[in-house]
Amino acid sequence: MEFIEILKVILLGIVEGITEWLPISSTGHMILVDEFIKLNTSEEFKEMFLVVIQLGAILAVVVLYWNKLFPFSLKGKPVVKKNIMILWLKIVVACIPGGVVGILFDDYIEAKFNNYITVAITLILYGILFIIIEKRNKDRIPKVNTLRSMSFGMAFCIGLFQVLSIIPGTSRSGATILGGILIGTSRNVAAEFTFFLAIPVMFGLSFLKLIKFGFAFTGPEVFTLVLGMGVAFAVSVFAIKFLVGYIKKHNFAVFGYYRIVLGVIVLGYFLIQNI
Repeated sequence: MEFIEILKVILLGIVEGITEWLPISSTGHMILVDEFIKLNTSEEFKEMFLVVIQLGAILAVVVLYWNKLFPFSLKGKPVVKKNIMILWLKIVVACIPGGVVGILFDDYIEAKFNNYITVAITLILYGILFIIIEKRNKDRIPKVNTLRSMSFGMAFCIGLFQVLSIIPGTSRSGATILGGILIGTSRNVAAEFTFFLAIPVMFGLSFLKLIKFGFAFTGPEVFTLVLGMGVAFAVSVFAIKFLVGYIKKHNFAVFGYYRIVLGVIVLGYFLIQNI
């Protein structure tokens, strides 16, 4: 495998690790970065890689939040932790809307909307929404400040917001965080639930992509996947810690401005290219 191709994979892993958790759209950024660096692989493998690489980012959540996610106590006699089991049930409930829509419309959405125009428009649109919602909620006191106090109904509502992220450029984390804030959760609860919700969602999407691609990988393809996921994992650890620390003192408006600026740049660049 050529050194330049290794650098491309590392860059994509870095982009995935940062953008998967910040509400700025990982899929959108991956599509845009791919426009410039172009992995030297088949279109089928690249399509699968841009999704499956997210497993590395998801593993970072599992590692960082193991004590909050593992529902069994193995010290002495095995004990089921009721609160964690209830949390997983809430996660399952929140996954239902996105799972149904993803299975039914994934191929259609990918064929029609995986392009720079869609990414640019959704970057700008949701950037504006972030700013408006943060200003609207500036002095509002959250009704839910812990995951334990979040109801199953609220979890399902956040899952409905997650459906919006099927459109590239939306941002899965952005949609669910906005949804959580709108229905009354604190930013911290919305962000943490978003982290946990990503685990089954990304595993599910990756499994579907792997099934679609098949499991007949070449040596370089295996290396590309493993390297991409490894880099995404390492970078995600820092990105998650940054976001958790950031939201303790700041709101998400800055990400809204970033999205708008990036969306305008992207739209302008590609429109000029096509003149």
